[in-house]
Amino acid sequence: MDDAVPETPAVAEEEPAYDPAAPAPLNVPRTPTGDADVDAALDRLGDADHLATDGHLEVYEDVHRGLRDALTALDARPGPPAPPSQHGPRS
Repeated sequence: MDDAVPETPAVAEEEPAYDPAAPAPLNVPRTPTGDADVDAALDRLGDADHLATDGHLEVYEDVHRGLRDALTALDARPGPPAPPSQHGPRS
């Protein structure tokens, strides 16, 4: 009697069929701005690369909210002091 286990043939993995509606990276370059909040919001756009189209809206709204908050924060910062008047105080 033969105790050897017969080898099962290797099953070749099938390549998935091309699906034009499947998520695909857009590979849009994003240049860092130097502002951490803005850069984080722009990096978030990369999340849309892995989502079906119906998931893009949530990402875009999140990025828009982050950019709007970054702009609002600029308005809240105090600006530089006003230059002194060259004419001195008026009497």
